[in-house]
Amino acid sequence: MNSIAPNSTITLSDLTSATGLEVFDYLDQSVTIPIVDGVQAQGDLLVVPRSVIADDIVVSPRPRRVPVPASGIELLRSAAGGNPHTLVAEAGMCTWATTIRDEKGLALGLLRTDVTAYLIHPEHGATGIAPGEYVIRRQREAGGLFGRVHLIAD
Repeated sequence: MNSIAPNSTITLSDLTSATGLEVFDYLDQSVTIPIVDGVQAQGDLLVVPRSVIADDIVVSPRPRRVPVPASGIELLRSAAGGNPHTLVAEAGMCTWATTIRDEKGLALGLLRTDVTAYLIHPEHGATGIAPGEYVIRRQREAGGLFGRVHLIAD
């Protein structure tokens, strides 16, 4: 596995080569991965800057921060055994903590990164996350006859 160049613009092909993770062949491998420092979505996940929802979350006073290895951390896989959302970054430059709660039960964890981190998904490709601190959470939507709220699953 190659390393991911910190804070540089890379293509989907560069990222899949560096991580060994695969995406579906219908995705354009030459596309440059956008790096976003605000709210972004990838399938059923949302990436939200901590400052945007600071009042809605509770983080343990001593969060257990796990360094994200070069091979990545799988954040979510659909209940039906679908494709995983995997967080990757240059080894030692990014941490993941699951000692976080929110009133709606949507938060999966807290990402702190000193370099660009990436969410990669076989079907959706990849998105870049600018250095900072973010809450990664599930998406939900209201729909149906009675406007019931349910989690988005992809």
